[in-house]
Amino acid sequence: MPISDYYANLRQLVGTQRLFTPCVAAIIRNEAGHILFQDPGGPFWSLPAGAIELGESPAQAVIREVYEETGLFVRPVRLIATFGGESFRLTYPDGNEVEYVATVFECEVVGGTLEAIDGESKQLAYFPKKERPPLALTYPDHVFEASEATSYFDWEEHWLTDLQQQNQ
Repeated sequence: MPISDYYANLRQLVGTQRLFTPCVAAIIRNEAGHILFQDPGGPFWSLPAGAIELGESPAQAVIREVYEETGLFVRPVRLIATFGGESFRLTYPDGNEVEYVATVFECEVVGGTLEAIDGESKQLAYFPKKERPPLALTYPDHVFEASEATSYFDWEEHWLTDLQQQNQ
């Protein structure tokens, strides 16, 4: 579904101005370890991803979004990272602006057939991590590494020390 009733109603109220939006994205690998990306029909590709709906957990959202965009049934197996801030701002071709807080999951395929269900994906393809297509959001390279490492959080040490200094 391109836009839910909830977000459509918000857009009626605020027009195209920036919305702060929680979303999810999925890292899905094939047997060769290549990562699935979707082409929504513009110059940039994306991971299978989308907004979290009211009443939905991030894990529920990633399962739903992956199915809608790829036709695959997935199980989230690991929280990889969380991102936000200015580098996760987008302006869509219709002028709508968003600033995402993105939760990225590693997911395993448990069924389905690779095909766009909701019409948002013009093309779906697996790419080796070093040959991935240009992306709309600036995920750091290590997000695409296959690893059992702990989760990554988008933060810088100086944020903590700056706050401590301001409040002493």
